Amino acid sequence: MKSFEDMQKFGKENTDATMKSFGALSKSVQAIAVEMADYSKKAFEDGAAATEKLFGAKSLEKAVEVQSDYFKAAYEGFVSQSAKLGELYSDLAQETYKPFESYVSKAAAAK
Repeated sequence: MKSFEDMQKFGKENTDATMKSFGALSKSVQAIAVEMADYSKKAFEDGAAATEKLFGAKSLEKAVEVQSDYFKAAYEGFVSQSAKLGELYSDLAQETYKPFESYVSKAAAAK
C-alpha cells in the first residue's frame, strides 16, 4: 500500500510541477509577443517617418543624411531589441525549468 501512496504523491507532484511550468511558459511567451508587437509597431512608425522625411528632402545630400540616420537608428534598435529578446528567452527557459529542479536534485542525490 505504501508504494501506491508514493505513486500518487509522485503523480500529484509531477502534475503540479507541469502546471507551474506551463503557467511560466504562457506568461513568458505572452511577454515575448507583446515585446515583438511593440517593436514592430515602433519600427513601422520610424520607417514611415523616415520615408516622409526622405520625400521632403530638397537635395541629394539631405536625402542621404536622412537615410543614413534612419539606418543607424534602425540598426541600434534592432541590436537593443535582440538583447531584450535574448533576456526574455533566457527567463523563459529558467522559469519553465524551475518547477522541475527538485526532480533533478533528487535524481542527482540518488546516484
